[in-house]
Amino acid sequence: MAKGKKKETLTPEERLQAALVPESEQPYKLPENWCWTKVGDLCTFIGGGTPDKTNPLYWNGNISWASVKDIKGSYLYSTIDKISQVGLECSSSNLCEAGDLLLITRIEPAKAIVSKIVTAINQDLKIVKSELSSLFLYYYFCAFQHEFEKKASGSTVKGITLPNIQNTPFPLPPLPEQQRIVDRIESLFAKLEEAKQKAQDALDSFETRKAAILHKAFTGELTAQWRKEHGETMESWEKKQLSQLAKQIKAGGDKPDDFTTIADEIHNIPVIANGVTDEGIVGYTATSRFSGETITVAGRGTIGFSMYRTYPFFPIVRLIVIEPQDTVKAAYIKYAFDAFPENGTGSSIPQLTVPMVKEKIIPLPKLNEQTEIVRILDDLLAKEQQAKEAAEGVLEQIDIIKKAILARAFRGELGTNDPKEESAVELLKQVLSC
Repeated sequence: MAKGKKKETLTPEERLQAALVPESEQPYKLPENWCWTKVGDLCTFIGGGTPDKTNPLYWNGNISWASVKDIKGSYLYSTIDKISQVGLECSSSNLCEAGDLLLITRIEPAKAIVSKIVTAINQDLKIVKSELSSLFLYYYFCAFQHEFEKKASGSTVKGITLPNIQNTPFPLPPLPEQQRIVDRIESLFAKLEEAKQKAQDALDSFETRKAAILHKAFTGELTAQWRKEHGETMESWEKKQLSQLAKQIKAGGDKPDDFTTIADEIHNIPVIANGVTDEGIVGYTATSRFSGETITVAGRGTIGFSMYRTYPFFPIVRLIVIEPQDTVKAAYIKYAFDAFPENGTGSSIPQLTVPMVKEKIIPLPKLNEQTEIVRILDDLLAKEQQAKEAAEGVLEQIDIIKKAILARAFRGELGTNDPKEESAVELLKQVLSC
């Protein structure tokens, strides 16, 4: 093709040759009856816009108006915002038809959705028009979204330009194969969604199961058989304030801004802050220090709880530390906080106070039954945690499998291709002639 020759002056054969990706530039090998072309040779893109938000006449009409926040899942059925007819006419927004593909070019570049409704769009979206199936194009953008993201630019908000989209290679199969690919993907994805739902249900019920186990522990149900075997009854249980069960309950302070003024002899003391042990950072005098087995309680927000066997001693930062008496196990107090959580006070930043902790009442059996309750809870909750992690692993694996299916789909490796079908080059010719 002569340099500078306009597209409209090209012959059909020249247009075809320009649309085909040279073998040296093809990302990978395709089946013989497929061909490599470019997105811009298959699709036309129509932009959108936003009506003036200061003009109430443009908004809350009866026309759907899609933006990035509406692009979730495979299909668009409704939008959060609506505009009026005059808002549409007085802006650069455009209407997509039901069945069109919508593509994000900014914020979440190359994320796509098939619209089931007529809707206007904002400037972060593009309407994608093509002779190809919108659903096939949707799965293409799903499969190659990471490649488009690499082409995105922007320091705060990432966006991808239309030329970058148009010049991206597209593995084009014959039209019947496209439908078979869609059917195969949806069949495989449906089975994966069933497994995903079961894993998600197990994950969602984790806190409920944990709460039920803790409830049984602190109502005596978990150790009913143990009491029967050891000649104990629930009459031995008492309700005690933590102030009656602790040697001391104290709060920590804040780290000073300048550590250089702190004496060398108190450097390198581990510090407990918000339930986390930071090894080797400085110690300081504006805190309480503890040795032995203690329980740390988050001083701000909904109670967060950790237990450490502190050695040799720890300063604490914005935490409340409970040092239990010999009549109560530290782990038992820990589980009591899990069973009966406390919320802090305060409108903006909830805060847990020492008086609140001291006044907390917990049901208390004898020490030997506490030991048994802790043993059972350790075992049951460890198993629940394993089940939770397994469910999380299943969800991660499903996402990996989906990506693998999409990758194979656009390599012609799903076992659906018929090599006897007419070459996709013929389809490309038809598209280019439209």
